[in-house]
Amino acid sequence: MSKRLFVPMVVLISLALVLNACAATASGGETAASVVEPAAEESAEAGTAGSAETNSVDMYAPDAVSGDIVTAGSSTVFPLSERMKQRFEEEGFTGVITIDSIGSGGGFERFCVNGETDISNASRAIKDSEVESCQAIGREPIAFRVGTDALSVVVSQENDFIDDVTMEELALIFSTAETWADVRPEWPAELIQRFIPGTDSGTFDYFVEEIFDEDEGPILAASNTQLSEDDNVLVQGVQGSPYAIGFFGFAYYQENADTLEVLSLDGTAPTAETAESGEYPISRPLYIYSDAAILQEKPQAAAFIYFYLTNVNDEILDVGYFPASDESLNEALETWRAAVGQ
Repeated sequence: MSKRLFVPMVVLISLALVLNACAATASGGETAASVVEPAAEESAEAGTAGSAETNSVDMYAPDAVSGDIVTAGSSTVFPLSERMKQRFEEEGFTGVITIDSIGSGGGFERFCVNGETDISNASRAIKDSEVESCQAIGREPIAFRVGTDALSVVVSQENDFIDDVTMEELALIFSTAETWADVRPEWPAELIQRFIPGTDSGTFDYFVEEIFDEDEGPILAASNTQLSEDDNVLVQGVQGSPYAIGFFGFAYYQENADTLEVLSLDGTAPTAETAESGEYPISRPLYIYSDAAILQEKPQAAAFIYFYLTNVNDEILDVGYFPASDESLNEALETWRAAVGQ
């Protein structure tokens, strides 16, 4: 072979080898890209799902919603809702929350008959007739358990003759009995000194409802009775005499347990367990009610209820009630999630 033919042949062979190498590299590059691309897509999808899960709760943060929230109902639930309103506003809510204390029945009337409120506060379960009224205006009332009301009947720790009373004796003590001996002959013939919440108090209303069948006449006619809207005044009154007696929220007893004695009723002491079960005779569940359509149309109302349920146990003892159980609150949260479509 001549030199003239040999040189071009070498060039052609070399060129072929370079082209094959480039083709192999390109093929390998495509394979690598096909592995990385699905992984990147999968990561992006996971990130989107995680973001959606976070955003589903973030959208109900107090500082993420605005507008008005209208509530009304139980005077017993009122102070608890007021506390949660304060906390909600402290966390950034800038809208207007209205809370009217008009009684559970009045609250259900405004919610179920007039359709004026977003949330109804109640110290009892809604009645069938009230549910029917709600349905007549296109509302399906949903209950959210937020706590338990258990009144504490207390005496001074200087009292050495009483630690348990029957419900019948309790009615006598806070009405017609003049002395302790009028209730039980073995008790001292000393005047009973009574310290009770004022008539505007939900605690007063509930006590009258349970002990006197809603007739406030007997307790208001009792002698040696001091009424006050300030529970601290009641505490001090009971502390001041071994013959004094009073009633108020459990939290005030806890704060003064070193000087006060809480009485058992019909052999049952007020505890979180007996209040939750209803075994303690003057305990009852506390509720707030709403409707799924309202919560979906007014995210601010949904946000307030979510905040209420997730923070209420931090405040409820201080307000004067027992917490609902974790089971009850978790059930209420699941109800909320279903109502808002989560």
